[in-house]
Amino acid sequence: MKKLAIVAVAVCALSSVAMSQVRVYNEVKHDTSAPLRDMAKQVAAQKVAPHEADARHVFPIKQLPLSAADKLVRGDVNGSTPAVATTAGLNFDGQNADGVAPPDTTGAVGATQYVQWVNLEYNVYDKTTGAKTLGPVQGNAIWSGFGGACQTNNSGDPIVLYDKIAGRWFFAQNTFSTPYTQCIAVSTGNDATGTYNRYAFAVTPTTAFPDYPKWGVWSGNYTETYNDFNNGQTLSHANVCAADRNAILAGNAATIQCFSTSSATYYGLMPADIDGLTAPPAGADQRLVDFSDTGHINFWTLHVDYAVPTNSTFTGPTAVVVTGFTKICGAVGSDTRSCIAQPTGGEKLDSLGDRLMYRFAYRNVTGTSAHEQWLVSHTVGPVNNTSATAAVRWYEFRFKPNGQVGVFQSGTFQDAGTKNYWMSSIAADKVGDIALGFAVSDASTNPSVWYTGRKATDTKGTMQAANIIVTGTGVQKNTSNRFGDYSTMTIDPTDDCTFWYTQEYIKTTGSFNWATRIASFKFTNCH
Repeated sequence: MKKLAIVAVAVCALSSVAMSQVRVYNEVKHDTSAPLRDMAKQVAAQKVAPHEADARHVFPIKQLPLSAADKLVRGDVNGSTPAVATTAGLNFDGQNADGVAPPDTTGAVGATQYVQWVNLEYNVYDKTTGAKTLGPVQGNAIWSGFGGACQTNNSGDPIVLYDKIAGRWFFAQNTFSTPYTQCIAVSTGNDATGTYNRYAFAVTPTTAFPDYPKWGVWSGNYTETYNDFNNGQTLSHANVCAADRNAILAGNAATIQCFSTSSATYYGLMPADIDGLTAPPAGADQRLVDFSDTGHINFWTLHVDYAVPTNSTFTGPTAVVVTGFTKICGAVGSDTRSCIAQPTGGEKLDSLGDRLMYRFAYRNVTGTSAHEQWLVSHTVGPVNNTSATAAVRWYEFRFKPNGQVGVFQSGTFQDAGTKNYWMSSIAADKVGDIALGFAVSDASTNPSVWYTGRKATDTKGTMQAANIIVTGTGVQKNTSNRFGDYSTMTIDPTDDCTFWYTQEYIKTTGSFNWATRIASFKFTNCH
């Protein structure tokens, strides 16, 4: 095994201000539901013919020249030997195919439960035994009796989070038919099968399809990002919307405030999402990230004042220089995104190399080495290799003494051979260990699920050799090349040590025939 260290010089510069004036929307409606365990019985399973969950939108990434210095600090990492220093927990199958692709695999761990939501259905599991305690439940069952678009639509692109500081579950799903509506449900306690405060917000024009919504929890906000596609086809801009978390937790009337980027240059923004039980510093604004070229990560700052909305601001981007990388799946301007190989009979799979991967994990680290930490990852092209091998680039950002955000460490995790690593998700535990989950496939490897990681004491920019969560036993065929769209790595709020990862893999060869996996593990030095 070879380890790769990347230490990128981070230079922050405000390249431009790309924002709109704040738009404030009142809720369409809110209420408090009956227990989910009861509502789930009232909604019949949704029967659908195999189809894509949403249109396949491709974002333009500008390929910057790679300098000789960049190439000298980049190299291959062989992740084929199970060696990462973790103790295995649970490892079991989650939701199976529901006739829609990609599966949009998301999950979160709470006080006693794990919830996985995949496209049209979610399941609740006992986090100690892995036993299913509720499910499969139709995605819109949580809005049963609520009325309107939230109740009648079940569109996919879901997000489930656990608000660790409040001890509440957060469910969100946008409707993908007009009137486009943001549907939010936040539990009234820590039981995912109990009652929820439910909200509907209509913030998107009827002609703008709200694509690829992502959510994050911040001190005062439940923050969403999504991309507007006019008539479902043409990217116009990205949106950032912050719903009043304090009002929603209390079950009171709530507003949501939204901003738009100035153009389609910026898209696929990812909102910071809190890990651990320590809130951000008092008054800290929320950060968001995206990338639009192969040499920078763009940081944005969201300040929200619900009492005086005219004080709310969305500013950026601040372009943070990172070690350059190569766009995966061919030349800039080519399409395709679909270049992940499978064994014979399988179609080429979608890399989603045009965007950052979920989540943008935030942690406020206190004590003698106090700092704020942000983690994010994405798929890149091969390092010092001309093959079509996908690799995972990951970053840890921290505040510098002068208040600017800089790269503390980063790395590219790539197989020494031909295996593709992609569709990643990253998080850190309370002692600074990092875990990175991803999908694996090549001409001799069925789509599988692996993870790697590093202890806080490891050499900067390095990851240990990967471990296998599950090995695929089939290939994907005739599914419009779609795969995953996102996976989710989360950290257990009870011990702040145990990682939970959920991801797609292929269990049985076929069309629209995916499977998902759920696994937990922890580093031996975290107690």
